[in-house]
Amino acid sequence: MRFMIMHKNDPHTEAGERPPMELVEKMGEFIGGHAKAGRLIDGAGLGASSTRTRLTFRDGTCTVKHGPYRGEHELVATTLQIKVKTREQAIGWAERYGKILGTGELELGKVNEPWDIGLMPAPEDPPLQFLLIEKADQASESGARSGKQKAELTRLRAEMTKAGVLVRTTDLQPSAKAKRLVFTKNDLRMIDGPFSESKELIGGFAVLELSGMDEAIAMCRRYAAILGGTLEIDIRTLADPETA
Repeated sequence: MRFMIMHKNDPHTEAGERPPMELVEKMGEFIGGHAKAGRLIDGAGLGASSTRTRLTFRDGTCTVKHGPYRGEHELVATTLQIKVKTREQAIGWAERYGKILGTGELELGKVNEPWDIGLMPAPEDPPLQFLLIEKADQASESGARSGKQKAELTRLRAEMTKAGVLVRTTDLQPSAKAKRLVFTKNDLRMIDGPFSESKELIGGFAVLELSGMDEAIAMCRRYAAILGGTLEIDIRTLADPETA
């Protein structure tokens, strides 16, 4: 089974602090082990809310808000990793995506590059990578997205791929099949879905091929310990590409 493991933003990241190199090395070793074993499909960290943009669609209009801001409605339905030259280009693609949804909320979170966390100097004029996050709504949580919307989103994604913008799409199953892990000093409290909402901004994610939910929870225990032992993680199962 494929799972998306999402950890939530923390005060250090939100303050724009670079992670200690010891943490970077430990996480690199941990994730590298899963990659070497062929279990890691994808993964990235996101910057503080000051690097993000929220787009809200209501009654045919789009409201764009740049961070910093607090989490509001952060339950995820779909993520699209995109590569563009400017933030304005990313917003343009997000606006087109949101107009197909009609009503809802999207977020553009800048993906951390190696130079953002101090692993190497920044190259000259690098492309920008964003995680375009489609927030969950009643339709996505019930699996009731209309055929017309699905077709239009498929066409837009194909256009984004042809333009060299779309790197990867990840559709998630409704949160009824999810678990939320709340760690406090490495003590775990587990909450079963469905979730009406999530107030915490996503700090990063990994998509892994695992045997099942038990292995995913065990992996998250180690993941949480590396990140300090006090944080929130959502475990989401990926949707079948044929039905997404």
